[in-house]
Amino acid sequence: MAEPPSVVRTTDAAASGALLLVEALQAVDSLRGSARLAIPGGSALEALRGVRPRLGAAWRRVRLTWVDERCVPFDDPQSNRGAAYRSGALDARDPPAELLPLFEDGERGDEAVARVEALLDERFGGALDVVLLGIGEDGHVGSLFPATAEPGNARVAFVRASPKPPAQRITLTRRMLGTATRTILVATGEAKRHAVERVLAADAALPVTGLPDLVVVTDLDLAARGTA
Repeated sequence: MAEPPSVVRTTDAAASGALLLVEALQAVDSLRGSARLAIPGGSALEALRGVRPRLGAAWRRVRLTWVDERCVPFDDPQSNRGAAYRSGALDARDPPAELLPLFEDGERGDEAVARVEALLDERFGGALDVVLLGIGEDGHVGSLFPATAEPGNARVAFVRASPKPPAQRITLTRRMLGTATRTILVATGEAKRHAVERVLAADAALPVTGLPDLVVVTDLDLAARGTA
């Protein structure tokens, strides 16, 4: 059985999340000489902004991919990959060792899945080390939604009808996310309270439940509502 999530309560979730990411990536890098990281879109991506300068030379040994991606062009405002560059979390002038987009402009969903599956084996050894996640108010992470069937035994899935637009997405599955040794979930704002409480209660309906070494970084005063 997986250990219950730990909680870091902070007034600056992005900064605290960045420190946790740096510690986790440095630990893996010191053991193996590289680290494999999956990152989200959305507000949780802000935690990545502080990682690159703190990692120093180790940043150039990071192998990076995304937790999920919308099937839209890179320049579309809804692109998670595009947002990472527009926000400054990633910089084309200072790339990591490896970048694996989940969707390339013009691909069909099935083409993207096949490409990513092959490159996860070729360039990532079929596994991750650290996963950064955000969470929706409904409890979804990546493009894995509560009450939606897990897409078989695949590591990557084409979501044809997401409950949230845009409808078509590529997502890593729980099987792939579960290969990591550290999962950092950043959740801020009162609107996320119920979702965070469900995470801490190990709600089996949530895709994040049971992921390895899960730490929740939040600005919420959970004790005020009786959540341990």
